[in-house]
Amino acid sequence: MTLSSARSAARAGVLTAALAAFVCTTANTGSVASAESPSARPAAVRADVPAGVTAGVAVFDRRTGTFTEQLNTSAQFRSASVVKLLIALDVLWNRSPDALSAADRARIDTMLRGSDDAAASTFWSNNGSGAIVDRMVTRLGLTDTARPPSTHPGYWGYTALSARDTVKIYRHLLDSAPAATRDYILGDLRQSTRCATDGYDQHFGIAGSFNRPWAVKQGWSGFSSGGCTAPAATAAKSGESAGEPAGTAPPTSADADAVDLSRPALHTTGVVGEGDRSIVAVFTLHPGGTSYGKAYTDIGRLTRSLNVPGASRPAGTWVGTWGSGVRVRTQATTASGAMTTLPAGVEVLVGCQKRGQQVSQPPYVNDWWAQLPQYGGYMTNIYLSVPENQVPGVPVC
Repeated sequence: MTLSSARSAARAGVLTAALAAFVCTTANTGSVASAESPSARPAAVRADVPAGVTAGVAVFDRRTGTFTEQLNTSAQFRSASVVKLLIALDVLWNRSPDALSAADRARIDTMLRGSDDAAASTFWSNNGSGAIVDRMVTRLGLTDTARPPSTHPGYWGYTALSARDTVKIYRHLLDSAPAATRDYILGDLRQSTRCATDGYDQHFGIAGSFNRPWAVKQGWSGFSSGGCTAPAATAAKSGESAGEPAGTAPPTSADADAVDLSRPALHTTGVVGEGDRSIVAVFTLHPGGTSYGKAYTDIGRLTRSLNVPGASRPAGTWVGTWGSGVRVRTQATTASGAMTTLPAGVEVLVGCQKRGQQVSQPPYVNDWWAQLPQYGGYMTNIYLSVPENQVPGVPVC
């Protein structure tokens, strides 16, 4: 049902109080953002880095052979799971994917599609640990990449990496690697699962900003919960992509020269568009204590601000959410199957909205549901950060 005008203003005030009390994670109470139209965007856009975020950005147009975005391209970040690209390339160096054992092939598949840490750790241990990075630096001519600090040799996610070196990795994969290797690795990256094996939603940044075709390798480290559908005990691990031995306290940034090892990190890298036209690398560090939903939203906004030739952007309106454990369902009813769980406080793209099952979250009651094109499902409007039951300006499905 629709709230009266007299209740609308009161609801906005109550909502603010509810946000503070309802969830343990920081809520995103941003207003409805305007829908983005590809045709309305300028030819070149300056990278819009959210307040408090440190970023390294590079976008390379393979058709023209030029960069359309460059920001702190040589800055070193801890790689998180992006280093899994180098681990996979090292395994396949001078070897066809067909020559892999069934076990190693399965490990590469889950490492690249689901960002599986156990698979990465097996290759890291079996193939020389930091020597993997040393070999790939020489082979690909990388200038900003370095093995993890000597104090933490088992932390493969503490490999130093930059945006420009990441572009070099993808350019090698696309233009120099044997076709079988290229097709195999990119095939896995195109099948990136929304839920990683540790329970984090990994379809942020590139995957959340652009329509397919894309292929992505993401990275995250230093968060306590990433939503999705994995058991809470699994999702609560904060060391994904850090390669951190269980029970080991993370080191401070002083342990590795200029590479920050302490602030929460979230990275999105990959190729976008027909013919893999653009290579995109976005590395970000966030203030201590930043929730996964907030970082997810910030890297999404940054990625959407970039000039990415060949990219197709989904239609819709970006809206903030509140609450934790909010599910995306197959239909506009709580009786339908749950597809995934949203990271708390994340911003979502709403394509349209329709009436469905009435949901109650005192003091609110709402029977409108939002269709989320990036998820292919619905969420109840009751958890959207808007003052009315319907989202202003969003069409009815």
